[in-house]
Amino acid sequence: MPRSTRPVIGVTLDSEPAGGWSRLPWYALRQNYFAALIEAGALPVALPHDPALAAAYLDTIDGLVITGGAFDVDPALWGNEPAHPEVTLKPGRTDFELAAAREALRRDMPVLGICGGQQLLAVAFGGTLIQHIPDAVAGALAHEQPNPRTEPGHEVAIAANTLLARITGRTRMAVNSAHHQAVRAPGAGAVVNAVAPDGVVEGVEHPGHRFALGVQWHPEYAVDPADPLIFRALVEACRG
Repeated sequence: MPRSTRPVIGVTLDSEPAGGWSRLPWYALRQNYFAALIEAGALPVALPHDPALAAAYLDTIDGLVITGGAFDVDPALWGNEPAHPEVTLKPGRTDFELAAAREALRRDMPVLGICGGQQLLAVAFGGTLIQHIPDAVAGALAHEQPNPRTEPGHEVAIAANTLLARITGRTRMAVNSAHHQAVRAPGAGAVVNAVAPDGVVEGVEHPGHRFALGVQWHPEYAVDPADPLIFRALVEACRG
């Protein structure tokens, strides 16, 4: 049987302990992550959390998406202990995603980080994070927006001459917002590609890789008409 011409893109899952939906620990992810990738021309596959298998998973895929979720990146990973009281950790998920991100960067495999995945990508670049925006940014916007995620929470300004600017063809975008951590410094060689009106970093990328891009918002909701272009660019990078 001939292989699909769609690039295979691995998508990291969220995880929850036993309780609620199942008596056993379980994985979950919103369907719109997969729908956005399929619409862009990809063949998305889910990646369970096993750091020891990160390289083996990457052997089978053409690109990687590190998703977001209701949890935070461990401050110990950038030497900023103790954790803020508002920080919620999922060590098993973070260990796997960091191993996968670092291996993808080592291979120069296209990688897209979304929301918490953007923050984790910045840590993989060697960067640092703000643990809790309200305590660190005077006059900060409501980055955990009160309105539905299907609506914009604020705008971002896109830096000129960045990969994000080339993908979107825009200087500004409307975005949704669902985070209380943020990137403080993107890491050596990496650059900030978008900022909120209050100065909070909204995107990072690394020009030393063919496609290493992170956005703080959730483009899978397609709040802005330019959001689907991000997934299309990832797919094209995987084809190249």
